[in-house]
Amino acid sequence: MTSDVQGPTWTNWVGNQSFSPSAMIEVTSEAEIAALVARAAAQGMGVRTFGTGHSFTPIIETAGLLLDTQRLRGVIEIDAARQQATALPKTTVGDFGEPLWEAGLALANQGDIDTQAIAGAIATGTHGSGNHLPSFSATLLGARFVDGLGNLVTVSETENADVLPALQTSIGLLGLMTRMTIKVIPAYNLHARTATLPFGEVIERFAEFAANNRSFSFFWMPSDESAALYCLDNGKRDDCAIRFFNAATPDIPRDNLPANERIDRAYRIYPMQYDPNFHEMEYFLPLEAATDILHEMRKLMFRWLPLSVYPLEIRTVAQDNAWMSPNYGRDNLVVSVSGKPSDDYWGYLRACDALFAEFKGRPHWGKLHFMTADRLDRLFPRYEDFLKMRRRFDPKGTFLNAHTRALFE
Repeated sequence: MTSDVQGPTWTNWVGNQSFSPSAMIEVTSEAEIAALVARAAAQGMGVRTFGTGHSFTPIIETAGLLLDTQRLRGVIEIDAARQQATALPKTTVGDFGEPLWEAGLALANQGDIDTQAIAGAIATGTHGSGNHLPSFSATLLGARFVDGLGNLVTVSETENADVLPALQTSIGLLGLMTRMTIKVIPAYNLHARTATLPFGEVIERFAEFAANNRSFSFFWMPSDESAALYCLDNGKRDDCAIRFFNAATPDIPRDNLPANERIDRAYRIYPMQYDPNFHEMEYFLPLEAATDILHEMRKLMFRWLPLSVYPLEIRTVAQDNAWMSPNYGRDNLVVSVSGKPSDDYWGYLRACDALFAEFKGRPHWGKLHFMTADRLDRLFPRYEDFLKMRRRFDPKGTFLNAHTRALFE
């Protein structure tokens, strides 16, 4: 069964991307997706799908067919012995928590938002923080997807294994994922601790904090008004609101913890509250240049106040082997900057982009960026290999739109 609604309008979670496809169809099965893609490809019509709309870029936009996979949600198989979990594309990051916990398992890491659909989180390189913890893309072990001609493709250790590094961060350009198998780990509790420290001390101790904690991240406040914009409790101008996450060992007393500490199941610790009042750009930069980058960003953001009033979010991510992953072949510092929706913030974001370019910054595919095909060719060693793989599975460009065609045709 399909439900065909003519003339819909799709809008992302913060409202900076909105478009009207020719039709939006709610699908209920893998076979249905394959049939619709085959028909659209024969008619020369574009096809896209969406998760929960957490991307700030126009990667979803299409004048053709938009597929709604909301009924394809849930963790459908857990293999505790092999530490693997298989899920449908609309399964959110948060959906994994309870069923994995009941099986004695957990996601190895998460970001501070857990409402993204897993297919989109994998396709765009979504991540948490930790020197030794890679993004969701790196956890993908295998999948099934519908290619640009409507064929069902299986990727596993024994079938189409050569496709995996392209699929792991595919931006939805090889095909529409219908199920994914990811690597998970034994269940664990986290001991979370927050602190507010001045910028100078955090930078002086950055390497120490990053090396000695399972996960270390912080928000730097360029003004006294910054903290409230991200629902942060503390932080004045030039302060850093820090989050330390470590495994909760049995020797840590759980009663009468200080107000700035928590111990709980990992999936309950990671998420934090955000109001959708910002538009975000995020780049990945070589970790060894972290202190230089942070000093330069501080100076830049002070120059651009009040446009730069939102907190600067800083995390680290481990390297992986996914061809279009911003973490391909190197450990990264992740720098996230935001603009206020009602402001003309593009000059500020372009100034940030120019600084990031000096350090060979690579973009998060779901966040605002200023990439061109030439820049991607310089920044990603396997860019040409990815283009060949994209053309192999989508020879007609069914999954391309104006935004991605300029980068990946």
